[in-house]
Amino acid sequence: MTPEPGYPQRRWCGPQRRIGLTGGIAAGKSTVADILADRYGLPVLDADVYARQLLAHGTVTSQAVLDRYGQQVQTPSGALDRRALGRMIFARPTERRWLEALTHPLVKEAFTRDLARHHQAATVALVAPLLFEAGLEALCSEVWLVDLDEAGQLARLLARDRLSPREARQRIQAQWPLARKRGLADVILRNHGDRVELSRQVAMALTRQAMGV
Repeated sequence: MTPEPGYPQRRWCGPQRRIGLTGGIAAGKSTVADILADRYGLPVLDADVYARQLLAHGTVTSQAVLDRYGQQVQTPSGALDRRALGRMIFARPTERRWLEALTHPLVKEAFTRDLARHHQAATVALVAPLLFEAGLEALCSEVWLVDLDEAGQLARLLARDRLSPREARQRIQAQWPLARKRGLADVILRNHGDRVELSRQVAMALTRQAMGV
């Protein structure tokens, strides 16, 4: 029987080190991913990149979304309006779950494909905001959580994405609470300082986990 997402799942046990990088929305996952790629040269596989590719104009997935929602999520040129889609699905949890059921298996397939491409790399990072929600931790040998309090998430979302406070809270609440994810993570990176401090924590995590500490 396949365990439900959120329950402890068997982790990757092969020779490759696979770091699952997750955290709440706007918590700083991209910053940590940039550090791992730029400073340490690690291949970084990103669920958000895969999702954008899946929903690009002309794909089967984007057409399925357009077939379901029609003009309310369509640009004048006929492409999928991702901002309109985001506003709609975060306001309607049933539709968000439909979209996740459509895209999560495809994102997992993309991770599996690119992990095979990078099979010779000693360490690979997998970035996924919904790592636990989608059951993707089974692809990872360890999980790092970028931790930021909700007030910090809200402030960053308002500044970064030009959302209303209500829309920002909907996006935060659509993910599992960080308190739940902390208990499932192997490493917690506290993003309450500057990039220098975050880089220091990343360096420590790379060393400690590599040594099995």
